[in-house]
Amino acid sequence: MSGPHFEQQYLDLMRRIWREGDERKDRTGIGTRSIFGATLRFDLAGGAMPLITTKRVYWKTATRELLWFLTGDTNIRPLVLQNVKIWNEWPHARYVEETDDEIALDTFVERIREDEEFAAKWGDLGPVYGKQWVDWPTYQPVAGGLFRKGRGINQVAEVVDSLRDNPGSRRHIIEGWNVAEVPQMALPPCHKTYQFHVAGDRLNCLLYQRSCDVALGLPFNLWSAALLQRMIAQQVDLEPGELVWMGGDTHLYLNHEQLIREQLSREPRGHPRLEIVRRPRSIFDYTIEDFAVHDYAPHGPIKAPVAV
Repeated sequence: MSGPHFEQQYLDLMRRIWREGDERKDRTGIGTRSIFGATLRFDLAGGAMPLITTKRVYWKTATRELLWFLTGDTNIRPLVLQNVKIWNEWPHARYVEETDDEIALDTFVERIREDEEFAAKWGDLGPVYGKQWVDWPTYQPVAGGLFRKGRGINQVAEVVDSLRDNPGSRRHIIEGWNVAEVPQMALPPCHKTYQFHVAGDRLNCLLYQRSCDVALGLPFNLWSAALLQRMIAQQVDLEPGELVWMGGDTHLYLNHEQLIREQLSREPRGHPRLEIVRRPRSIFDYTIEDFAVHDYAPHGPIKAPVAV
């Protein structure tokens, strides 16, 4: 393939933030270097995926998370049962804060796995991503100026239908930022707005991310957005087009310096491709076995702490 490797723009973004970003305090107390308003673009034609190669990205973990979002579930137990660890720190921190029980994270997670009642009480994240995607709450007026909860809105299903029925619409949007429910969320949505666009027989996707941890989060976010785009494209009989990623506060944590320097010393290699081996009945019926990645031979993983 001619031209720069698709991953070079990711590495250039990382380098720019580390060299030029504004050093600032943040919610976690760790500190970041940050820029505002970054853009990356990836062409998904021919099965191409923006799967980072300069460190191993555990794409099956990211895929399991996306499939969990599509169920509308907000409890970490289904993830824990699949050995997906990416959400564990938030409910653990809440448990420690509310109970003064300095339980180790691994012990807490094992209790989530083994004890359904404990998981129901302490494993929930509030109305995060999946809840908003497939069950956005509505309210209907009743007597006395009161409201009762109405039927939730399945934004994902509505977007699939609108892409089929009205491809020229400018309203193919999945929104995660429910202002009324943000205070109830363990973490307000970072990847918050997805918009889809049909050009000929190609489905494009634009993801706006209000806050982005470029070292740990963005490799997962790029994979997941491209995967959702590929799944929807399959469901509506379109070819995958361009993924456009836009970042608001786009940052690197100061305690990720070792990861950043190591990753920037590596050269991208290969052009990973995704094969969707089955076409399920609906967007909600995919399983992890439906996805196969080819030509992925990344450099080794690089560990770094997650900021909670």
